[in-house]
Amino acid sequence: MIDALINGKLAQKPVKRISKSNNIFVTAAVYTPTSNGDNMRISVIAFDESVGLSLLALDEGDSVCMSGELTPKVWQPKDGGEPKPACDFTAHAVLTAYHVSRKRQAVQDGG
Repeated sequence: MIDALINGKLAQKPVKRISKSNNIFVTAAVYTPTSNGDNMRISVIAFDESVGLSLLALDEGDSVCMSGELTPKVWQPKDGGEPKPACDFTAHAVLTAYHVSRKRQAVQDGG
């Protein structure tokens, strides 16, 4: 497990799911730019209610920054193409442009 801070754009609208044991969680995918100009797709899961609600308020293409646990892996395309790097990410906190403007306003208001 790697403690990480990732940022990128949502690949699709996040989805609320329910486990077999009736626990609610949210899944998403984020495209994160890499140093060679490509994008890496990171699979995201959030178990914390507030983190899940923050993700559900976003839409495909929205920018997002998250902190949490990153697990690197390799993705093998079904068509037999070259393997590609991929990551699984368990989100513990979410920061969006909305959060930044809200925090900036709180600082300007003195609170």
